[in-house]
Amino acid sequence: MAAPALKDLPKVAENLKSQLESFDTEKLKNANTQEKIILPTAEDVAAEKTQKSLFAGIESFNPSNLKHTETQEKNPLPDKEAIEKEKEKNDFIAGIENFDSKKLKHTETCEKNPLPTKEIIEEEKRG
Repeated sequence: MAAPALKDLPKVAENLKSQLESFDTEKLKNANTQEKIILPTAEDVAAEKTQKSLFAGIESFNPSNLKHTETQEKNPLPDKEAIEKEKEKNDFIAGIENFDSKKLKHTETCEKNPLPTKEIIEEEKRG
């Protein structure tokens, strides 16, 4: 690729150009730069090597070495009958829990427990 022609380069404003030409580098402060390049530790290098070997093993894996297996479903879903029975049970329990006792009518209880007469007792003793 050829360098652009001088006429194609962007023009610098005159006042900026004069400021750049008259700039004195002696006015700059001296600064020491420190490059902070942290080298990896031996542990980091070893971890990276093991990771690369794992990736290489995965990439070079041959799936034709695998054996075909049939999966067996251990937890089958319940059939419709079981779902209906459970729904009826839940409805029944909900009916009992939500029952309004104010809808009941007041009743008087009458105990009917007739005692046997002496004649019946004598007859049972004989028989």
